[in-house]
Amino acid sequence: MNVWPYQDKSFTTEEIAQKLLGCLLVRESPEGLCGGYIVETEAYLGVKDQAAHVYGGRRTPRLEAFYREGGIFYIYTLHTHLCLNVITQSETQPEGILIRALEPAIGLDIMAQRRHKTGKLLTNGPGKLTQALGVDKAQDYGSSVGESPLRIDFLKRKVPKLVGKAPRIGIPNKGEWTSKNLRYFVEGNPYVSDAKGAKDSSRDWII
Repeated sequence: MNVWPYQDKSFTTEEIAQKLLGCLLVRESPEGLCGGYIVETEAYLGVKDQAAHVYGGRRTPRLEAFYREGGIFYIYTLHTHLCLNVITQSETQPEGILIRALEPAIGLDIMAQRRHKTGKLLTNGPGKLTQALGVDKAQDYGSSVGESPLRIDFLKRKVPKLVGKAPRIGIPNKGEWTSKNLRYFVEGNPYVSDAKGAKDSSRDWII
């Protein structure tokens, strides 16, 4: 059964962000099924994290997903683009993970029609992948990560050969949180958002 596998809270958000690498993210729509393997994530560590939306205990209707049980999607808009996140912990520990990039695997023609792009530009960024998948904020916000039209298939997973770590992208002036290595990615994968020179994703996976 494809359900959120971290309900027992035995894993930190940083650990989950790494375990999501290689999982298959898909979305069903009238146009068909499309999706890809997660190759880049960022962890956001709740009220103590100056880069997190809930820093300092902030709570608004837009942020309510953070204050629910982990295993649901949180979606927000940034510069007209949707960004897809997974809530990871409990109602009292509002933490989450931004899904930054995918390696396309299913429904590439559908995604290309939505993006008007092909190759690496199809899904190598958080706004790009949500557009390619046809993510619908009204429908997908707060939905279960394992049992919804938009879902992560935890049973179909590739294993990265090497996981890279680096500071998160686009969060200047956040004190020590700007430089913390809370971004995780499949080393050498061409779909990672800041990949340079990588061309062949077949060498990035053990299986």
